[in-house]
Amino acid sequence: MISRTTMTWLAGALVLCGATGALAASEEAPFDTSTQIGSNPKLPEPQQSLLPSMHLAKVVGWKDGETPTVAPGLKIEALATGLQHPRSIYVLPNGDILVVESKSPALDPIKRPKDLVMGIVQAMVTSGGGSGSGPSNRITLLRDTNGDGKPETRSVFLDHLYSPFGVALVGSDLYVANTDAIMHYTYTEGDTKITSPGERFLDLPGGPIDHHWTKSLVASPDGNLLYVGVGSNSNITENGIEAEKNRAAIWQVDRASGRWRIFASGLRNPNGLSFQPQSGALWAVVNERDELGPNLVPDYMTSVKDGAFYGWPYSYYGQHLDPRVMPQRPDLVAKAIPPDYALSSHVAPLGMTFYTGDALPQKYRGGAFVGEHGSWNRDHFNGYKVVYVPFANGTPSGKAEDVVTGFLNDKGEARGRPVGVAVDKTGALLVADDVGNTVWRITATGTQ
Repeated sequence: MISRTTMTWLAGALVLCGATGALAASEEAPFDTSTQIGSNPKLPEPQQSLLPSMHLAKVVGWKDGETPTVAPGLKIEALATGLQHPRSIYVLPNGDILVVESKSPALDPIKRPKDLVMGIVQAMVTSGGGSGSGPSNRITLLRDTNGDGKPETRSVFLDHLYSPFGVALVGSDLYVANTDAIMHYTYTEGDTKITSPGERFLDLPGGPIDHHWTKSLVASPDGNLLYVGVGSNSNITENGIEAEKNRAAIWQVDRASGRWRIFASGLRNPNGLSFQPQSGALWAVVNERDELGPNLVPDYMTSVKDGAFYGWPYSYYGQHLDPRVMPQRPDLVAKAIPPDYALSSHVAPLGMTFYTGDALPQKYRGGAFVGEHGSWNRDHFNGYKVVYVPFANGTPSGKAEDVVTGFLNDKGEARGRPVGVAVDKTGALLVADDVGNTVWRITATGTQ
């Protein structure tokens, strides 16, 4: 039963709800979000309030004929529509495209009065506000034989999965990261459907809380190791430190034995695991903590160093203390290293891919595309786009540039929200749009 205190919290929160789905605790002072993009982001003083700034984009979807907006020199078309929360994309060696459709597991249990409000927010921002009632938690295969962006084949490749997200193929071994386990399947090139139940290869931290449930997955270039991102079970340990055991980390898994270890820690919600082609380093995009104000803490992308600690929950962006976490761990804070590149606060990056193709304009070659799912913890929206970060000599070399925008309409409603990004066999950029229920394909103007 919900207590009277909790009901008071909920009533107060709902009073703040506007016609467009906004929850706003306070008006923000003007802030230039571009000052938080790059290697040396501006970090204002923390702000705390009873109810944090919230602004939720009501999901309205795409009308017929509508598409996102792309940068000059590019064009965009729908590769597939009518999906159910497509979140990540994986391109097989033969060019087949796997689209992971996934709904979140059950909401966290309510431990604080404000958790009821925050749970509603979490559901809306990670599950598309509940939009779409068709089958999900599956992988759909798209086969575009001639590369014209119009798949000749669309089939359910794997079904009855449990909140899947990451996929990795090594030879004939196909791995799918459900929210609670890495599953193993045998794949034969050309398969359009796998009917075997698969084998549970490795347990991962799952319920009963499972706050950050997406599990990103990548295989090392030599195929011997798997790396999996395991997000935290809370914002800043409000569910207790025991609930964070082996979380907020990237695991390294030996494929031959199944043994695993913590490769790097202090990463609140790591996703988009990718190997940078020039340096060979593992990179990730990370969702940082909420409720320290609209302009803290910048989400980021970073190379991931073996044995490194990145601060969560005790500090952020290196050794900036989070005053809410008690008891503190000065020994860990002293070890915390800052990430490589800030993406601005609350943009919620959930996908990343390095571009090694040659079909897009020259300016996009060698850098990284990042899918920013979009903010809720600030009055003015941030993110809701795909950006490109240029690289040189294996490291970021300039400001992030907008590549795909228009996911919000002029009323601040969400037509879509980008998540995973990938590159198809022709060099086109693919974007999973989880509330627009579409996979978008971006090509150079005048090409297929």
